[in-house]
Amino acid sequence: MKSSTLRENKDFRRAYYRGKCEASACLVTYLLKNNEGETRVGITSGKKIGGAVQRNRARRVIRAAFAEIDGTFTGNYDIVFVARTRTTQVKTQRVLDEMRAQLNNLGALK
Repeated sequence: MKSSTLRENKDFRRAYYRGKCEASACLVTYLLKNNEGETRVGITSGKKIGGAVQRNRARRVIRAAFAEIDGTFTGNYDIVFVARTRTTQVKTQRVLDEMRAQLNNLGALK
C-alpha cells in the first residue's frame, strides 16, 4: 500500500519527541507507530543545507529513495526524514542504502 504525506506541524513534532531515531552522515530518520491505517511520510530540509536549489535537491533525492521501498513496512508508521548537508552531494542509491539500514534497525521493514 502506498503511503501518504505528513503535513501538520504537530505530526512532525510528535515523531520528533515520541519516535525512535536513527542518524547517519546524510539522513536522519524518525519513526513512530500510528493508528491511522496507513504509513505517512514527511521530509524536511533546514536552511543549514543551503539555498532553495540545494534543499529541493535533498528532498527530491530522499523522495526518490523512499519510492523504492514504499509499501514494504511491517505496520503503520509516521516517518520523518531530515536531510543533512551531505544529502545534496550524494546519489539516490547511497541515500536508499542508508534509509533501508535505518528503517531495518528501527524494525519497520519486512
